[in-house]
Amino acid sequence: MRVLLINPEFPPSFWSLAETCKFMGRKTPLPPLGLLTVAALLPQEWEFRLADLNLGPLTPASWQWADLVMITGMIIQREGILSLVREAKEQGKTVIVGGPCATSLPQDVLEAGADFLVRGEGETAIPRWLAALREGQPGGVIEEDGKPEMTSSPIPRFDLITFDDYVTISIQTSRGCPFDCEFCDIVSLYGRTPRYKDPGQVIAELETLYRLGWRGVVFISDDNFIGNKDHARAILNRLIPWMQAHGSPFGFWTQASMNLGQDREMIDLLTAANFGYVFLGVETPEPDILRAAGKYQNLRHPLKDSLATIDANGLNMIASFIIGFDGELSGAVDRIVEFVEELAIPTILINILQPLPNTRLWKRLGKEGRLLYDKTSGDFYGMGFNYLPTRPQEEILGEFVRGLDHLYEPSRFLARVYRYFLIMRPTRHALARQAGKKLPGPPQTPKKLPSSQRAIESLAPLMHLIWRQGIRPSYRWQFWRQLLGIYRQNPSRLKSYLMGCSMGEDLFALRRDILKKWHS
Repeated sequence: MRVLLINPEFPPSFWSLAETCKFMGRKTPLPPLGLLTVAALLPQEWEFRLADLNLGPLTPASWQWADLVMITGMIIQREGILSLVREAKEQGKTVIVGGPCATSLPQDVLEAGADFLVRGEGETAIPRWLAALREGQPGGVIEEDGKPEMTSSPIPRFDLITFDDYVTISIQTSRGCPFDCEFCDIVSLYGRTPRYKDPGQVIAELETLYRLGWRGVVFISDDNFIGNKDHARAILNRLIPWMQAHGSPFGFWTQASMNLGQDREMIDLLTAANFGYVFLGVETPEPDILRAAGKYQNLRHPLKDSLATIDANGLNMIASFIIGFDGELSGAVDRIVEFVEELAIPTILINILQPLPNTRLWKRLGKEGRLLYDKTSGDFYGMGFNYLPTRPQEEILGEFVRGLDHLYEPSRFLARVYRYFLIMRPTRHALARQAGKKLPGPPQTPKKLPSSQRAIESLAPLMHLIWRQGIRPSYRWQFWRQLLGIYRQNPSRLKSYLMGCSMGEDLFALRRDILKKWHS
């Protein structure tokens, strides 16, 4: 059996990281982990080809090769999923669709013509689908048989991807979240009782990536890596010596809840394991709005204290905010801007609320007659609403544009990057040198290229950044002054600082696009 696994293209957004990909000489941020896991769950005597449309379009040869077509994606990929289903049926293929979009919006997928729709997690749903296929069923809806234990999840088929196409590679150590925020669909998709891979499984996946030649960033895609701190500590306590024994081949990014900022021990474990970035759902600095949205974990400690602790102790953050909540007063974005500038958070996202299917918010707004079902896209940057907010839509959109215009303006952004890294403690390597100790070296790079070529490729992103921020623009002198300041005052953070500056290019491009949409 020949299976074509298709990941639809993502619409442009911050997470496309188009400019970062250019800097790194890569095509797209992440491979489709779900499809790689599905491939590992299917009979291994089958043949597999991965078609990630973020790398390029499908070819006629790919369609001709396939016996089965399997498509997955998130709600933001909905239009791409439906288009691919229709195209696959025109090609006469048997089509199976699964993933978050199919689970949340099954009727759309069925109406597009999918033969099989798989709802839920693959570890229990895929065996049921295989049984239906062997019995000769022509199609139908396959439901998961309960939430699977993560210990049953196989090592994804990382061998199906070309590493040089991607900025980062992702793994997953848990599913589910102990919190139940009204607007979040994690609980409806994966449950409120988190389930975990054991540390040995996690190390085995990293060993596989290491053996296949990956050296670089690994994104741990758990919705909340510290949802169970005992689980997180168990992994980190195995990961730290593994990293040391292998010469620190990886850097890590992940997502976490705000209580991380009150746990210095956990921050220290993360940085010891070479975690560099953490994504945090701040949502709003306004306690009443957090309380109404059920985001109680953000109320237990002062947000400013938590964020300042994370920065000062060596973790870079990406902080996410939302506007458009019920009960929100005019000027919400101005309060977010003031909050961000006070803390000098460089990389922040402001999203327009987009109620997602099956969340508590979705159900409540449906009962109140305030949902616009046909406009659900999952696109938080689409400048559209799939619900009727409690204040005028134009007012919210105006604030959204004003907030992005201020925070993503290059000179202001670079000033925040500078202030952010000035107060961050030196790296663990720098502290060790000061104490007369030695730690393992920085992440390795593959040695398949000649050393001269590796040197040129490693310099290319820096030269690109210097051209984009240090030579061409009107704020070039600010770039050089700040670069000199970091070099003098916190030199061990120079590389992280430059990475922070480079991420600004994606924000600057997003600002230009949003302003163009607003004024068109």
